[in-house]
Amino acid sequence: MTRSLDSFPLRPTRVHDASGPDATGFAVAACAQAGGDVLWVHERWHASAINPAGLSRFFDPANLLCAVADDPADLLAVAEEALRDGAVSLVVIEISRPLDLRLGRRLQLAAKAGGSTGLCLTPEGGGSLAAETRWHVAPLHDAQSANSTLMRWTLIKNKSGTEGAWNVRWDHAARRLDVVSPVGERPGSAGVPG
Repeated sequence: MTRSLDSFPLRPTRVHDASGPDATGFAVAACAQAGGDVLWVHERWHASAINPAGLSRFFDPANLLCAVADDPADLLAVAEEALRDGAVSLVVIEISRPLDLRLGRRLQLAAKAGGSTGLCLTPEGGGSLAAETRWHVAPLHDAQSANSTLMRWTLIKNKSGTEGAWNVRWDHAARRLDVVSPVGERPGSAGVPG
């Protein structure tokens, strides 16, 4: 049994963290639900980069702007400016080291000022104390589908509500995210973070 999420569970005008083996999938779902242009920023040394054409099953790649920074300071400067400017709905920031509280707060203030939402993809245990929410995202095996997008989203920090875990799947045809009840649970018992 599946049901659609009414909206992606990231509070607007705040900065959030995601880590885990499928954090990029989480970010792609956020991009698809952003409702506008998205900026994805990463450091130049990363061996892999987002291929906008590969995201066409999720959202129009024309809405994705990619930026490459030479070092962590430039990465955060680009992200902060984009959040403060408000010209994009979402800024995805691939960070390679933990953010200290001061830098995390600067990003939060920029998001609030510009009306944009931020998502930091962090290494395990590398989230900011200033993050509104922190998610751990892992793929789940689905014996019924060879091309499954089934993921387990675990909300491990939430400044404004409860924590929990949800199994979700991207519906390519409808271009939406569905909450999937785990085996043995009553349909509709999987909640959405508040």
